[in-house]
Amino acid sequence: MERDAKNADVKITYATMSADQMEDLHRAIDRAIEEVGPQFGKAYPMHIAGRAVEGRGTFDDTSPIDTRLLLGRFQKGTRDQAGEAIAAARSAFPAWAARPWRDRVDVLEKLAGTIRKHRWELSVWMGYEAGKNRLECVGDVEESADLITYYCDQIRKNGGFVKSMEALGPNEQNLSVMRPYGVWAVISPFNFPLALAAGPAGGALVAGNTVVFKPATDTPLLGLKLYEMTVEAGLPPGVFNVVTGSGSTVGQELIENPAVDGIVFTGSKDVGMHLLRENAKRPAPRPVITEMGGKNPAIVTRSANLEKASDGVMRSAFGAQGQKCSACSRVYVSREVRQQFVDLFVEKTRTIKVGNPLDRDVWLGPLINEAAVRTYERAIAQAKQDGGRMLIGGRRLTDEPLNHGYFVEPTVIDGLPREHPLFYEELFVPITVVADVASLDEAIELTNRSEYGLTAGIFSEDDRDLAEFFGRVNAGVLYANRRAGATTGAWPGINSFGGWKASGSSGRGTGGPYYVQQFMREQSRVRIR
Repeated sequence: MERDAKNADVKITYATMSADQMEDLHRAIDRAIEEVGPQFGKAYPMHIAGRAVEGRGTFDDTSPIDTRLLLGRFQKGTRDQAGEAIAAARSAFPAWAARPWRDRVDVLEKLAGTIRKHRWELSVWMGYEAGKNRLECVGDVEESADLITYYCDQIRKNGGFVKSMEALGPNEQNLSVMRPYGVWAVISPFNFPLALAAGPAGGALVAGNTVVFKPATDTPLLGLKLYEMTVEAGLPPGVFNVVTGSGSTVGQELIENPAVDGIVFTGSKDVGMHLLRENAKRPAPRPVITEMGGKNPAIVTRSANLEKASDGVMRSAFGAQGQKCSACSRVYVSREVRQQFVDLFVEKTRTIKVGNPLDRDVWLGPLINEAAVRTYERAIAQAKQDGGRMLIGGRRLTDEPLNHGYFVEPTVIDGLPREHPLFYEELFVPITVVADVASLDEAIELTNRSEYGLTAGIFSEDDRDLAEFFGRVNAGVLYANRRAGATTGAWPGINSFGGWKASGSSGRGTGGPYYVQQFMREQSRVRIR
């Protein structure tokens, strides 16, 4: 997967790279930091039908690393403007859908190549805007391009999803043809501001749909950068439109407008369930693809390699500050190895350096905003009140130079009852709770008790344990003995990524072989000669 970072076709995953590749990456990021700095504070318009559009006022996008850094000013779009973007996408749809699928694949592959060409600049902007470390940012950018490329491959491998069927007679021809729906709204989250925008948008576009895209208000800059990539790649005006603003105005119009034929939403369970309920009230149904988070466990059995397990849990628990729907936020450990595992886990957590994530030696950056810090502080207070022990962490960091950002300590909590809310509520902050179990059967029962079912991991050297885990755990993504991340790290074409139960609505994972078909509907064609 990984090649020389100086080549244009490099694919940098979240897995470990060689020392030479890392040094190439750091040099490229250092250069991009110098190039990006002078661009701070620009005003960015929305883009509808290829036109730059101003909203009703602007909002500031500041860095969670240091809120004194103004990254840009963005438009407060109105409901009317969101409606204009939908109308523009509707107008562009017939010509885009009528293009041969090979032409659409060519354009989308150019988009993936354009993203890779700008990987370093995009990664630095992401570090400033989302607060992720260097490797996580580059991984996000690479994943964005790989998702698009993978969906193009799926269209190509399936011949545009036109399939001959059986016939009842010699003069009959029957075809199954997958056709695009029309206009899709893509509503993306802050934590993967490029991958979870470019991925679903790319799937919708290559299938022949047009898109109205709304980025998260915490990360609008990456959304506008994605639009710039689509222009450079040659997407026609109106095929991809971007609107910015609040969920109660722009977002609500995308949800309610009858001219929107499908929605992709990644975010909280409450909003996702609201979308699904509202969809059921429509005169005609439309596809709604939701990914709504997780409360992901790691199981550590008595036969586990504890070095491997403690590495995997630490990386999954605290990567991207725990602001991943796949983060490992609860751990069930066999009593026989509990103390040894906890000691290793805490020791490795203590080595994490917190700070400016664009510094090459920093692994943990800031939370995204003040509301996330309040969530962290409430959880810590609740844990202490209910008898939990902070094995490490539990504080907001306010010393220079962190006092102008949203920095907190990675935290491991022990001593809470296994029915405690912190074992079941998704927090999206760097907190992991630990409990012991008497058996694998008990660990699996506790794992499945959650309303979520996104990812889960196990560490065991016993093949019978692994078979039991894979056969009984109710989650969409399962990992065994993954040192690079106990519950995290799916990659397009390698691991499909999607949730069961309250974690997702479609049952088909992003980056997997069944995802792109969701942006199309089947038409049966019968011809008698």
